Amino acid sequence: MAEAGTGFLEQLKSCIVWSWTYLWTLWFFIMLFLVYILRVPLKINDNLTTVSMFLNTLTPKFYVALTGTSSLISGLILIFEWWYFRKYGTSFIEQVSVSHLRPLLGGVDSSAPSAASAAGGDADSNRQSVSECKVWRNPLNLFRGAEYNRYTWVTGREPLTYYDMNLSAQDHQTFFTCDTDHLRPADAIMQKAWRERNPQARISAAHEALELNECATAYILLAEEEATTIVEAEKLFKQALKAGEGCYRRSQQLQHHGAQYEAQHRRDTNVLVYIKRRLAMCARKLGRTREAVKMMRDLMKEFPLLSMFNIHENLLEALLELQAYADVQAVLAKYDDISLPKSATICYTAALLKARAVSDKFSPEAASRRGLSTAEMNAVEAIHRAVEFNPHVPKYLLEMKSLILPPEHILKRGDSEAIAYAFFHLQHWKRVEGALNLLHCTWEGTFRMIPYPLEKGHLFYPYPICTETADRELLPSFHEVSVYPKKELPFFILFTAGLCSFTAMLALLTHQFPELMGVFAKAFLSTLFAPLNFVMEKVESILPSSLWHQLTRI
Repeated sequence: MAEAGTGFLEQLKSCIVWSWTYLWTLWFFIMLFLVYILRVPLKINDNLTTVSMFLNTLTPKFYVALTGTSSLISGLILIFEWWYFRKYGTSFIEQVSVSHLRPLLGGVDSSAPSAASAAGGDADSNRQSVSECKVWRNPLNLFRGAEYNRYTWVTGREPLTYYDMNLSAQDHQTFFTCDTDHLRPADAIMQKAWRERNPQARISAAHEALELNECATAYILLAEEEATTIVEAEKLFKQALKAGEGCYRRSQQLQHHGAQYEAQHRRDTNVLVYIKRRLAMCARKLGRTREAVKMMRDLMKEFPLLSMFNIHENLLEALLELQAYADVQAVLAKYDDISLPKSATICYTAALLKARAVSDKFSPEAASRRGLSTAEMNAVEAIHRAVEFNPHVPKYLLEMKSLILPPEHILKRGDSEAIAYAFFHLQHWKRVEGALNLLHCTWEGTFRMIPYPLEKGHLFYPYPICTETADRELLPSFHEVSVYPKKELPFFILFTAGLCSFTAMLALLTHQFPELMGVFAKAFLSTLFAPLNFVMEKVESILPSSLWHQLTRI
């Protein structure tokens, strides 16, 4: 019985909502009709006469004050809307309307779908949104002590945001700690050190751990944060390698003795891979590129399943430095696969290799006359593919925007990934003759191929809408974040701007020409109400007077 009553109430509510949503015009005319037939009991004509007499007694100063106040209020709303749009990328009035007013007026609440299929669809879309906005560790991240801190000493600016450094602290706790660390004093100290926010406290804890034992993670922390040069960092990483290999061999023999030993071996594996990768990066930064390539290849062969470090991107950059383009193509053939996640490094390196085959002889004038050859078409399609994946990169490669130091974490398809790619690969594009010219002539053509609005992609999934917010958290405040697609000004900003300008103009004209504006206002109002008066006269002439008399008596 209770369920039947609840169902009846739900149906009644849905009918009312439907009628208000779709039959609002009928409701409007019914209200007008009721007001008209009740005009005598409500003394509407007398009230309108009183109001008109009151308005006639007002001086032009009142209208100047009225229009001036309206202009001031609309100007304040315009300033607030513009500030809110610049900070959050949306209109405050539109956001309030969608979030609060739309459910009250019968809009569909996407957070509470009625059907199970709708709930499943929302869950899928939410999972896709989270995966699209996942933040990744930058494979080519710099050293804090030897590079980021030196930038701070020279410029006085902080290149890393708190959000970025907090993500790094979480990564360190995930990769370099395990549940059995409390059994070893040095590892217990380092477990606390990775949670410290103060850099000096972390460094002091690392020295304290080394006094107890040869701790690989303590050497890692000192190499990352205390070493002021790459040479010093490499020496500390070599000491960390010696300690890390010993721990790895011991835990490898005991990994099958229980879950705790298996977790410890997993931690030691992560530590060893991290050390070897950073040693390879030190060799690359110190000019020993062939040695770095060999170390990266050996590491990928020894630990083929640890793809979370994306060592192949380090390898691609080093091979490009050696101009070993055949080896680069071989690496791309393995990792530029439809089943593997893409990155700007993969897409733009593939475009660079195809552009290299035609860029030295490419001429836009000649191409417009004779058309594109097959090789040129392949290069242009590769550039379009890369630009669709990350549309922020070309402005940095073409030096239309200034570069900053890349963050320690990046958002794929976002501005942070574009900075990280261009920071290391701009030199490789400059080395290939004509590659940047080909990119300059063709990259904007990508946007003519992508459907607009961006509900559908062309070669990839639709471009995620969350990149701007995440990039603002990852990138320092002095950097102007690149936004794609460019947001159009919301309607309410344009509306308030027009309202502010119009009322300000009315205030000025009323102050300068009070009599003329009074005549104009009366003519405007009489013209505005002329259709309504005409309709009322026709209704009174069609319907008999006795009917109106009986209705008014009701």
